[in-house]
Amino acid sequence: MSVLVVGLSHRSAPVALLERAAVSGDDLLKLLHAVRDCGHVSETAIVSTCNRVEVYAVVDRFHGGVTAVSELLALHSGVPLEELSRHLYVHYEERAVQHVFAVASGLESMVVGEGQILGQIRKAFKLGQDEHTIGRDLHDLLQRALRVGKRAHHETGIDQAGASLVSVGLEVAAKHLGPLPGRRALVVGAGSMSALAAATLSRGGAGEIVIANRTFDKAARLAASLETPARAIPMDQLTLALADADLVISCTGATGRVITADMLTAPSTPAGDGQSEKSGPSEPSAPAGDGPRRRFILDLALPHDVDPAVREVPGVALAGLDDLRVAQEAARAVGPEAVEQVKRIVCDEVSAYLSAARAAAVAPTVVALRSKAAEVVDAELARLAGRLPDIDERAYRELAQTVRRVADKLLHAPTVRVKELAAAPGGDAYADALRELFGLDPSKPEAVVRADNIEGSQT
Repeated sequence: MSVLVVGLSHRSAPVALLERAAVSGDDLLKLLHAVRDCGHVSETAIVSTCNRVEVYAVVDRFHGGVTAVSELLALHSGVPLEELSRHLYVHYEERAVQHVFAVASGLESMVVGEGQILGQIRKAFKLGQDEHTIGRDLHDLLQRALRVGKRAHHETGIDQAGASLVSVGLEVAAKHLGPLPGRRALVVGAGSMSALAAATLSRGGAGEIVIANRTFDKAARLAASLETPARAIPMDQLTLALADADLVISCTGATGRVITADMLTAPSTPAGDGQSEKSGPSEPSAPAGDGPRRRFILDLALPHDVDPAVREVPGVALAGLDDLRVAQEAARAVGPEAVEQVKRIVCDEVSAYLSAARAAAVAPTVVALRSKAAEVVDAELARLAGRLPDIDERAYRELAQTVRRVADKLLHAPTVRVKELAAAPGGDAYADALRELFGLDPSKPEAVVRADNIEGSQT
């Protein structure tokens, strides 16, 4: 069985297509089980974020696995396969491992080095465990990927510049608005990305932060966690809040537009109910120069929260995931030295992981060889006991122990050596040679693998 990755990301597809292909909620669960239940797949996990949709699968056949996963992605996303396939990428075996580790390290992110991807992989890992679609192979791979990602962030400076979608977006906002301290900010949504946005705004000196969310209690908890004066509002007050905000960051899980051009042209009205205890008075921001008051909207959602038509509203600027300025600023925020360090870490970790996996792959054959040797010894001892029925019990035990030690010593050197040789590329040939030389029943190593997978899926 081998690891396969089939997916699309901001590097291979336009954001408009990513929006259509994104899966979440019940759709994600249905896709997860559909992939796992198809004929060529034994394990699967799905990473679905604002920048990528990737299916990780353990397959018995490459072409069969690619075809099945691609068709299911098309079916569950509603994007025709002919259109979707032009943007899909495929990684297999060693390349698949390298890709997963690179993704976890932030090398494949729109904002290189951003740390949100680790949480997204962890979420996919947990969902696969909860839904019993992950077995030993993906369990080990994703756990290792999370460790590689943590190592990349701890040992390099890839995230020292605060290169996340939020911080880079705020740098773009500052170019439009001017200095951010004292500005009125509105965060739409109260999930993990919104919480990061609110915390970043608070640290950056925002004069007031308003949190709008469909679940008011969640918005209130987020507002209460901030040092800056902050208040929560229900979504039905969003239009009023938009009128007063200088800076808007939106990241919800909605499937339709949350912010439209009409909402931005509504008149400003004093805040209504729903203020948290940390609310405070805040004077309207002065216009930046002549003309209409400048406002900036950062859309971090996928599908997009903000109607592109808001760009037609005087004084309003919009940046989203498909805005090249965000990615360009992000690329400059991370030094090339840090990126090269992370690439070396990924390379070393891939080599170590593959060596360990190859060594583990030969283990069932070694177990089968030792099992056959034990059967031979037991058969010969039984034959001896039949020919010498009067042999002393103590002498029989000593003789049996001696024969077993001889067999163990004869097998020790070749089994240790085959494990060492198997750790190198092409090492599976040594397991094949053992099976051929000793006439091992192929079903015995397979039985060991099946037992390991059952045990792994229960841990």
